[in-house]
This record gives sequence, structure tokens and C-alpha cells, in this order.
Amino acid sequence: MVLTQSIEKVESGLQYLSKSQEPRESRSPNQELLPLTASVNSKNHLEIGGCDVTDLVEQFGSPLYILDEETLRATSRQYREAFKRYYPGETQVLYASKAWSCLAVCAIAADEGLGIDVVSAGEIKTALKAGVNPDKIYFHGNNKSREEIKLAVTSGCTIIADNWWDLENLAELAKLGVSHKAGERIRVMVRFTPGIECHTHDYIKTGQIDSKFGFDPNSLKDVFIYLNKQPSLSCVGLHAHIGSQIFEVKPHHDLADAIVKAFKAAIGQGLKPTEINIGGGLGIRYTESDDPPSIDDWAKTVCDAMVAACNNNEKLPLPKLLCEPGRSLVGSACVTAYTVGAKKVIPGIRTYLSVDGGMSDNPRPITYQSVYRVLAANKMSAELTETVTVAGKHCESGDILIKDAKLPECQSGDILVVTATGAYNYSMASNYNRVPRPAAVLVKDGKVDTIVERETDEDLLRFDRLPERLGTKK
Repeated sequence: MVLTQSIEKVESGLQYLSKSQEPRESRSPNQELLPLTASVNSKNHLEIGGCDVTDLVEQFGSPLYILDEETLRATSRQYREAFKRYYPGETQVLYASKAWSCLAVCAIAADEGLGIDVVSAGEIKTALKAGVNPDKIYFHGNNKSREEIKLAVTSGCTIIADNWWDLENLAELAKLGVSHKAGERIRVMVRFTPGIECHTHDYIKTGQIDSKFGFDPNSLKDVFIYLNKQPSLSCVGLHAHIGSQIFEVKPHHDLADAIVKAFKAAIGQGLKPTEINIGGGLGIRYTESDDPPSIDDWAKTVCDAMVAACNNNEKLPLPKLLCEPGRSLVGSACVTAYTVGAKKVIPGIRTYLSVDGGMSDNPRPITYQSVYRVLAANKMSAELTETVTVAGKHCESGDILIKDAKLPECQSGDILVVTATGAYNYSMASNYNRVPRPAAVLVKDGKVDTIVERETDEDLLRFDRLPERLGTKK
């Protein structure tokens, strides 16, 4: 496992601040290492959303997820406006909430006009409670339970049929009279694997034929015939997704061609689809060497490719175009703050700097070998004089957040910030070693709100049950 942060000619943590001369609102957040509002105050401390990170840790403890509202809203607007600008037909941006599903994030996305992509009953209920219109909730998943499908249908969500299991359950529920409104047909989209490879981690590739997601393209004709015989199911469109953390643009041209041909085939079987969902997958900048396309460039690529594909297929009328960004919406809007504890120096070999979190609040380094950047939030102008390995507190040798990180000389009590932790950090957090999950706060214009309470030791024991025969003997 290589988690190396090797930085040449870096003088201080100020290196992480944006050097762009563009106004904050016009910068593409997925190309930034820190949230758009990041700055350094007179105390030489990092500020986000007008809030001193060191003060936030003092008030709320650490580890602490710090979400910048302005960055999240700016990203949402950039997606929404870019698709309207480049696509002549109707569009809808959906937030892939698996990246971070909580009430506040879903509510902000909905307030910015976005819909929500969900993959479980829990995510459905979170979106609904956050005030998301069920017309804009799309339910994914490769193994939905009948109870989850029923919840989605009765709530008025659109179901993404991933396989025959989904279709058969939908047909059975329809026969039983399950619907959102009496006499209303269940909205269904068909997901298929387009057979497109892209360069990303194997665990987050989804477009290749050998994938657990979606119908094999060779089975689509049978799927369309089946749907045409189901009077209670309305096939409203097609869905395909090629993966995540993608920097390439060519695969999206290929995807447009594949999905439009499938769309045309559905029409040929008597269906009347009106929507195409091309998924998401745009990458973000985790390190200086990462160079993802901007949101605007990605949207233009996708929209131009869709228009061209429709024109090349007997000038097919433009369908409603949907996309599902997740990581690129929320990833760069959040940082995680830690407090330094132990420091272990092995002369001539390595210096370990241990923090009060690790794989329980950020499992991506140990799971995906993901690389992050770290800075000392209370010493932003200090010279980077030490090369250290930032270690988590968990009882695993692999619990390493960042290897060979350049930092100022740090001691117990210093505050470290790991950048770009909005996507899949909170969502994949665990209670490994019986460690409570962190709190999360939302910052804007110097104001702070708790959006996720910090778990307590009592929370960890709340669902445990001790059989009477095993009770403590006195």
C-alpha cells in the first residue's frame, strides 16, 4: 500500500489555498484542494466559512467534519446551470446521496433545485424528511428488498430497475395494487452496463460488462418486451453509469452513443421512454497532481455528446437528460479536523504523528489506497520542516491516513486538517474499536450549526442486549 504525500518546493500550509484569480463563485470546486471559502486569519489559523478551525475543534471536539455551505451550493449551481447552458432539452441534476446522506446535505441540494439519487430505505427516508420532492427521488440498488421497493413506490419515487429481480417484484407489487396514487403507473428506468472501461479504481468501476450493476446489454430486448406487457409499469427511460473519480472525457462520448442506441431500441419495442440518465463520475482534486476536468467542461462534454448521438440516430428527439454527481458535489466542500496526540520518532526511518481518528472516520486510505493532503490548521504560515506519517488511533497497522506528509514541527494538541473529505468519509464511517463516530458542522459567514451530533459511548451500547444468564455475577 502506497499512501505517499511527496511535495517538493512547498514552504507552508498556505500552498493549499487557491491561487486562482477568478472569483470564488466561478471556480470549479472539484479542482480545489480546500473549500472555496478557505482563508488564513490574523492568528495564522485556517478559516473555513468564516470560522476558525481551531476554535471549532475547541467547541465541538475532534475528529470533526467541517462542511462549507457556500462550496456545496456553488457546486450545485454550477452543475445545474452548465446543463441548462449546453443542453437544448430539459435537464435534471440529481445528487448521488450515497456520497453523504444526511438531512442537511439533502436539504441544501433540494434547495438548489437538485433531485436525489438513493440506494436504500434509509436514504429514501432521509431525502423525504429533508423535504425533497419524491418526483425528484430516483431509487437505485442491485439487491433492493421488496419492502424497500414498496416504500419507494408508495412514496412516489422513480425505480431504477437493475435486474429481473427488480422487475418481477415491481410487477407483483403492482398486481397487489401498490402504487403512489390509485390508478397511477409505477415509473421505472432500466439500468444497463454499456461495456465501457475507464481508468479508475477497480472497486468503483461500474460500466464494464462484468459488473454487479445493471442488465447485460444483450438482454435489453427481452427487458423491453417484458415491460411492454406490464400495464402497471411505465418505462420512463434508461440509465447507465461508467464509474467514479474519472478524469477522462472520451468514455462519456462512448456512453452517449451506447445509451441513445438502447433508447432507440426501447422505442422500437413499443415503449415510450422520455429520460436518459448518464450517471455521474467526475473526479475531484485530492492531491496537487490530480487534474480533473471542471464541472463546466464535463457538462459540456456530456451534453454535446448526447446531442450528437441523438442527431446521429435519425435525429431522435432530445430526451430529458439527467446526471448524478456525488463525490464532485460534496467532496471538496468538507475537511476533517483532528487533534495530534502521540509522536513516535524512529531515527533514520520514520516519524509517526498520531491523531484522534483514522480508519473509523476515513476508511478510504485502507480500503482504496486513497491519497489525501494534510495541513496544520493552527500553523498555516509555518515552514514545512518535518516529513511524518499521519497515523490513526485504531488497532490496525494499516490505519495510516497519509504517509510521508510534509508538515511544520507538530506536537500534541496541534490541529491537523485533511482536505476533500466530504465524499464517502461520513457515509462509510464505522465504530471500529468501539469508537464513536464524529460530529459534523455546517459553516457559513462565520456561523456554525451542528448537522450530525457526535456519538457517545452510551450510543454504542444502546442496541446491545446482555442475556440474563450472562449477567455480571456479584
